[in-house]
Amino acid sequence: MEFQTKQHRFYNLDQYLKTKYKSKVFKVALNGNFNCPNRDGTISHLGCFFCSEKGSGDFAGRKEDALAVQFEKVSTKIHEKWPNAKYIAYFQANTNTYGPIAKLEQLFNEAIALHPDIVCLSIATRPDCINSEVLLLLKKLREKIDIWVELGLQTIHDNTALSFNRGYPTALFQNIVMQLHQIQVDVIVHIINGLPNESKNDMLETVFYLRNLPIQGIKIHSLFVQKNTIFGNQYQKNPFPLLTLQQYVDIVCEQIALLPSHIVIHRLSGDAPQRDLIAPEWTTKKLVVMNEIDKRMRLLQYFQGCKIKNDQI
Repeated sequence: MEFQTKQHRFYNLDQYLKTKYKSKVFKVALNGNFNCPNRDGTISHLGCFFCSEKGSGDFAGRKEDALAVQFEKVSTKIHEKWPNAKYIAYFQANTNTYGPIAKLEQLFNEAIALHPDIVCLSIATRPDCINSEVLLLLKKLREKIDIWVELGLQTIHDNTALSFNRGYPTALFQNIVMQLHQIQVDVIVHIINGLPNESKNDMLETVFYLRNLPIQGIKIHSLFVQKNTIFGNQYQKNPFPLLTLQQYVDIVCEQIALLPSHIVIHRLSGDAPQRDLIAPEWTTKKLVVMNEIDKRMRLLQYFQGCKIKNDQI
C-alpha cells in the first residue's frame, strides 16, 4: 500500500486503529510498579543514560494507585468526549516483563478485565527480560486479546548502545523479535535519532535493518536531554551536539521513505515533561514537528516506502 493521498504520506497509528477496531482508540498508560534490571543492579545501577528515574514512564499513572484507579482517571475524561471510544491498556513505566511470572499474569489479566472496551494490551519492556515463561504467558493472553510488545532498541549500533549503557546486544533484540513473531505478538520498536556520535547514515542504517524484521510498528523520536539523567548531568557540564529541528525532520523523512508501507508509524516525536527538559526546546512543539515533516515529505514527493524497490522486502 502506498500512502500518497492528500491526507496520508505514511501509515499512522490512528489510521491503523480506526481500520482494525472501527472506532476511536486511546492508549491508557498504566504503572504496574515494575523495576528495571538496568537500574536495580542486575545489569547496572545507572540505567540508560537518557532515561529518567521513572523509566520512560513520565506520563503513566501513579504506582501507588490500583490499576482500576489509574484507568478510571484517564478513561472517564475520554468517555465524556468520545462515548464510543475503545482502549489500549498500556504498561509503560520501566520494564514490564521484569518480575515473577505470577505477578505478570495477575497484572496483565487484571488490566484486560478493567473495561469491556479494552481491545489490546501493550507492554513496554526490554528484550533481555523476555524468557520462555514470558513468551508462554503472552501466547496464552494472545488467545484473549491483541497483544503488543514495545521494545526499546534505540539503535542497532552496539558501540552506541554501549555508550549510553543499553545493557544488551542487538543480536538478542533480533532473536526476541523472531520469537514474538512466532507466537503472533505484534512488536513495536522504539528508536532514537540524535544519540551522541551517531551520523545521519547510522540512523538510516537502523531503519534499514528493521525493515527486514517481522515488526508491526515503530516509534521514532529525537534525543532530548532531561534533568536527573546521566546525559542531563553530562550536558549541563559540557554540552554536546543535539539535532536541530531541521536536521531531525530531514532524517525522519528519509527513514519513512525506507520503511515498508505495512509498518505502522506510532510516533514521530516525543517530549519530556516541561519541568524536566533541558534541551532541545523544539521537542516540546509536537504540532510544529509534525507540520515540518509533512511539508518536507510533500516537497520531496515522498511517501512511506518510496525508496524501497517495488515496496517489497
